[in-house]
Amino acid sequence: MMPTMRAVVLTGPCEHEIRDDVPVPRPGPLEVLCKVDSVAICGTDVHIYEGRFPGRWPKSYPFIPGHEWSGTIVELGPECDLLGWKVGTRVAGTSHAGCGFCRMCRIGRYNLCENYGREPLHHQYGHYSQGADAEYVVHSIKSVFVIPDELELEYGAMIDTASIALHSVKRPSINAGDVVVVVGAGPMGLLTADCAVASGAAEAIVTGFGERLRKARELGFRTINYREDDPVAAVRRLTGGKGADVAIDTGGTASSIRQAVDVLRKGGRVAFTGVPTEGDASLPLQKIVLEEIDLFGVRANQNTMEEVIPLIVTGRVRVKPLVTHRFPLEQYGDALHTFNERIDGALKVLVKPAR
Repeated sequence: MMPTMRAVVLTGPCEHEIRDDVPVPRPGPLEVLCKVDSVAICGTDVHIYEGRFPGRWPKSYPFIPGHEWSGTIVELGPECDLLGWKVGTRVAGTSHAGCGFCRMCRIGRYNLCENYGREPLHHQYGHYSQGADAEYVVHSIKSVFVIPDELELEYGAMIDTASIALHSVKRPSINAGDVVVVVGAGPMGLLTADCAVASGAAEAIVTGFGERLRKARELGFRTINYREDDPVAAVRRLTGGKGADVAIDTGGTASSIRQAVDVLRKGGRVAFTGVPTEGDASLPLQKIVLEEIDLFGVRANQNTMEEVIPLIVTGRVRVKPLVTHRFPLEQYGDALHTFNERIDGALKVLVKPAR
């Protein structure tokens, strides 16, 4: 008799069930089966749940979401042992597993794999490949990373988010002494600010409003409430009239994208991490051209999981203060609602599939 597990199963836009008869997946070559400890909810999960990417994320229903997770290897697929993987290893997952053969993968940009969407060559777990909101998940060994003993297992679910934040600051090549403005005070924004400082920035200034901006102040960042102050004027006041060297937009809205460009000094760099869901935003092209503003897109992460883990372990990138709520798997709907509506100051919300 095939073993089964409990899982969150999306059955359509804004519809889900908690099923206990889902077959436990089997690991293929160079794959591992993991018992899931924690899954962190992010904004993309909400958009997938709502059906904002029809036919893409997911391609079809039923579908198991969840892509920021931590757990323990319980079974090795063929050939994993040849590369040193062992049952009992604590791991954190990331969503992308590139084919390894295309030009993008060969130059290390597997997040832009040319075989995207073509299973089994490429996987993006929790997006169009089955995800981790379940008792067990199968992942390629390309997309799992060892969690050091110094870090509690549940906080391993934050490594993927932090790795995207680190990729966001590496794309515009932050230099020592740069002033960085992070647009958005959500979990991604706060982690991005930490990564900017850890990468050599003299200062990270966070723009936002409400409880999340208060959290940014608690973490020691200078802040700008864009509902009460003009962020462009405020940044210029803080930089001797020049503007920021680098801006990173984590909001993905028309206004946040424009704000990120507007706060820059001449010759500035801007990176866009937030994925717009309401259509494309207009950009101030005269400023971009005449002031030689460099623009960088950021898609997921790229070789930054292993780089960010020591920053988390040493406390330079702070994940623990961002985890505000935990829910059992059966309360997935409540967890999603708490995250999306920012109930009780919600930042990062963890789903706990283990019984």
